[in-house]
Amino acid sequence: MNDQSITIREAQQKVDEWIKKIGVRYFNELTNMAVLTEEVGEVARIISRQYGEQSFKKKEKDKHLEDELADVLFVVICLANQTGVDLTKAFEKNMEKKSKRDKKRHKGNKKLSSKN
Repeated sequence: MNDQSITIREAQQKVDEWIKKIGVRYFNELTNMAVLTEEVGEVARIISRQYGEQSFKKKEKDKHLEDELADVLFVVICLANQTGVDLTKAFEKNMEKKSKRDKKRHKGNKKLSSKN
């Protein structure tokens, strides 16, 4: 494994190449939505045990947050690819929207500035 970063666009291309070479074809959008939900559930399970009040079961010890987050990212990229979404453009547009909308919102939120 190398330490080279890749762009979002390159990630979309890598996933598309993998699907065509190894995955045969994309699952349909509805199936991928179900897979995404399943993967997010696996992330939630790890977070609830690692940072919450639940404990790991013996069979869950080999589950790693980074792997499950990567699974979520993979499926999000699959959905973007098959629906024609350029995630680079979408992300940039979304960050711009958030920056304008939330410019003062979070700094003025007393719940965020208070330490619990």
